[in-house]
Formats: sequence, structure tokens, C-alpha cells
Amino acid sequence: MSGDGAMSGDHELLVAAVREAGELASSHFGKNTPSWMKKPGQPVSEVDLAVDDLLRQRLCDERVDYGWLSEESAETPDRIDREWLWVVDPIDGTRAFLDARPEYSVSAALLHFNRPVAAAVFNPETDEFFEAAADSGAKCNGAPITVSAKEDTDNARVLVSRSEFKTLAGDKALIPCEVNSISSIAYKLALVGSGTTDATVTLTAKSDWDIAAAHLIVSEAGGIMTQTDGTALVYNRPHPCHANVLAAGPGLHAILVMALKEL
Repeated sequence: MSGDGAMSGDHELLVAAVREAGELASSHFGKNTPSWMKKPGQPVSEVDLAVDDLLRQRLCDERVDYGWLSEESAETPDRIDREWLWVVDPIDGTRAFLDARPEYSVSAALLHFNRPVAAAVFNPETDEFFEAAADSGAKCNGAPITVSAKEDTDNARVLVSRSEFKTLAGDKALIPCEVNSISSIAYKLALVGSGTTDATVTLTAKSDWDIAAAHLIVSEAGGIMTQTDGTALVYNRPHPCHANVLAAGPGLHAILVMALKEL
């Protein structure tokens, strides 16, 4: 599938699937959902798997020649060679979901030759639906969004993860900033796209499914998203992981890259 019309169809398919997936997740929010640890510090629940199944059915059944990469699915070895690839995190922020904190999201992107071209991040508890299509801008709940125009660190609003808050809030590189913490890296990054926060930074490794959708949203909203040293994020590699992530508007991004080199 190729061309503007096909791309539009893919975007519409993705948006509908993510919205339905978010509604499914939300129907279980605050309930006693069975869960277990995939590995230390990484919870997963029955709802993660149900949302994953729904997204795979909605997306892959309609695009049988597209590849699939999801946090909760077994990896398919041929995804590296696919022209088109769905990249999905059924519930980003599982711990927040299980704790009934409204800080999780459903995140999904479509890559074309390893570049995000359609994306959606949905927090159903706050009713924030972020979406973007390549060269078409980004939106939240249907309204165009742009990143913050902040160009210095004085009182810059920076979101970090709860696990990194003590480290980053007290670091000299970020002391001029107003540092706060919430869960879900995809949601935090999408909030950069909407200008709700000025920047998001994580020093913890993230996978393609954590950040690919939000990357397009930030970029289409006029922001820049890279590793903390400014290195470009490259998707669909054999090991789909990134050492760290920084997102902000252009002016602040350049300043934070320099500041974070001191960490």
C-alpha cells in the first residue's frame, strides 16, 4: 500500500484501533486485574494482553502484509525486512494502570521504511487523544498542537518518570527547571507535543514501542526528539532499544543536550 490515499487510510485505521483499545483498557481501570511480573520490575496484566490482541486483530487483519512489533507479542523475525511495520505498546504505564493512576496510555505507530508515518497515543482516563501523520501536523482531540516556545531552562517544565525523579530533580543540569514526574513515557512525550510540558527526559533505556508513536507527534508539533546527546533515534533495528530519550521544542532541546552532557 502506498500513496497519500493509502496513508490516510492507514492513519484512520490506526486511530480507530487505538481509540477502541483505550476504551477496552478503561473499562478495566480501577478493577482487580490479574497481573504478574514478566521480569523484575516489569508488570504485565491480563488487560495488556487483551488490548494487544485487539490491536493486532484490528490492524493486522486489515493489513496482512504489514509487520508487527509489540511489547506483549512474540517477535517475528521478518519484521526487519518489512516495508510497513506496526509498532505497539498496548498499555504504556502498566504499573500506573494497576495502581488506578490515570497515567497510562495506548501507544501505536506505523513505520514506513523504519520511519514513523502515522501515530496515536491515547490516555482514556484524561480523555487526551494525540495523533499525527507524516507532513500533516499533530493534534490532540482533533485540535492542532504545537510544542512550547520555551528557549531557556529557567522554570522550564520537565517531565520525568517516577523512578528517575529523585535523580533528575536534584541534578545540577536540571536545577533551573521545574521537574515533575508521571508515568508512561509515551504520554509524557505526547504532552511535549501539546505544549503542556516543555520537555521530557529519561535516562532509562526505551524500546521502539515506548517512543515511536510519540516521536512522530512531537516532530509534527514542531519539536525535536533524540537521545540525550542529540543522536538520532533509529527504529526497527535488530535490537529495538534506545539508551535514553530527550524531547523538547527546538530552542530548549539544544540547551538540554548541552546540559545533560554533564550527567
